[in-house]
Amino acid sequence: MALMRSLLLAASQNAWLRNNAVNFPFVRRSVSRFMPGETLDSALAAAQTLLQKRIGTVFTHLGENVTDRAEARNVSDRYREILLRIGQAQLSAEISVKLTQLGLDLSPDLCYANLESILEHSCGTTVWIDMEASGYVDATLDIYKRALKNHRNAGVCLQSYLYRTRKDLRDLLSVHPAIRLVKGAYKEPSSVAFPRKSDVDQSYFALAQELLRARAAGTCSRVAFGTHDAKLIRRIGDFVAQQGMSKAELEVQMLYGIQRAEQERLAREGCRSIVLVAYGTYWYPWFVRRLAERPANVWFLLRNVLAS
Repeated sequence: MALMRSLLLAASQNAWLRNNAVNFPFVRRSVSRFMPGETLDSALAAAQTLLQKRIGTVFTHLGENVTDRAEARNVSDRYREILLRIGQAQLSAEISVKLTQLGLDLSPDLCYANLESILEHSCGTTVWIDMEASGYVDATLDIYKRALKNHRNAGVCLQSYLYRTRKDLRDLLSVHPAIRLVKGAYKEPSSVAFPRKSDVDQSYFALAQELLRARAAGTCSRVAFGTHDAKLIRRIGDFVAQQGMSKAELEVQMLYGIQRAEQERLAREGCRSIVLVAYGTYWYPWFVRRLAERPANVWFLLRNVLAS
């Protein structure tokens, strides 16, 4: 499985596949499991359906590594449109952005200006900042801390597969952050990230405990767990109960179309169940990283190949 993951992560960065695989019918059928459609309207419709099951939504407009200033500004405009539509529909929804979409590869100041424009139009809606490959961690955390000075509704993602994350977490607690913890979905060398899944899982649970203790102590404003690992979710839920915290303190964020029964179980039991609904045309790299995260996703793709 480690070899398969490495191959898929390499494929996610392949320019030829990015430009051509999106035209293969079996690929388009497969990606429909993970996103309701390419348009904002389709994403909003999915959020309305989720809301009926007491499940919240985080919207993300797919894209990354924008290298044109006008396009980075255009991305910022699109996120402001999402925020406007969330307000009009009175949805329980948030947004999640990648800083490389907002021009981080061009200039940190340009990126921050675009992020600030989004935050100024957020009206208190949480704006999550995704964490990307390890080379972006320092810049991402610097921009997050800068944003948090004027916008307490900003949150940031941390990745348990990076060795540095425990230190990053402890450094962030001084600014009372909102943190979403994930395992990590980029191809990283063993010099910066745990190469074994068991070590990544162990790191995740250790960080989860630290985050929940910080939440109980009032040094972390919000804690969310981005994972589809049902066993890990149960362990974290048991820890929440052992600490005497309410079930509402367990917030789990999953991708659209994955572990739907688990999403609904969490909502029924009084936990905070959130689904990330992605949309847009630039879905290939994101989709392949989703395949790399879970072997079951690969078998789903193969079934669509055989059905072609």
